Amino acid sequence: MSETINKSTEVITIGGGCFWCTEAVYDALKGVVSVESGYSGGAIPNPTYRQVCTGTTGHAEVVQVTFDSAIISLHDILDVFFSTHDPTTLNRQGADAGTQYRSVVFYRTPEQKAMAEQVIREITAARLYDDPIVTELAPFTAFFMAENYHQEYFQNNGSQPYCRVVIAPKVKKFREHFREKLKK
Repeated sequence: MSETINKSTEVITIGGGCFWCTEAVYDALKGVVSVESGYSGGAIPNPTYRQVCTGTTGHAEVVQVTFDSAIISLHDILDVFFSTHDPTTLNRQGADAGTQYRSVVFYRTPEQKAMAEQVIREITAARLYDDPIVTELAPFTAFFMAENYHQEYFQNNGSQPYCRVVIAPKVKKFREHFREKLKK
């Protein structure tokens, strides 16, 4: 069974490269209750950012998205995920390279896994990407919250060069494409 806050609240953990970018996108989605940046999929408990950046812990930079499925579906959550990063590049997003930047869905239930597989099939059939999707689907085991300065990074550091050059264009494109799904 999914982790729930109420009957319609669900949690999924996803990695689409840099967690700052992914968090900024999901923060704006209607129906998303919370987004936490952190690490998942690795071998050591409570890793630090410096440890994860080495690429030796096995963790991916991820966001844990808590959403109200009565407002936004898991399909829509995953549609946004696959539309806002490149799921065809193995262990890389833009200039960020290493297993910590892999495209990954850590599913909590068989239903979440099946939905991720369905969305991948739909995207593949629609030929949205020239190359095959290499997103890893793995069972969720643990989530470790990233250090406080990583939380709401884009919101708190929008004038930083990385935010202006990398995150802001991604958020702008997302907002234009998913306008009807944005929080007011």
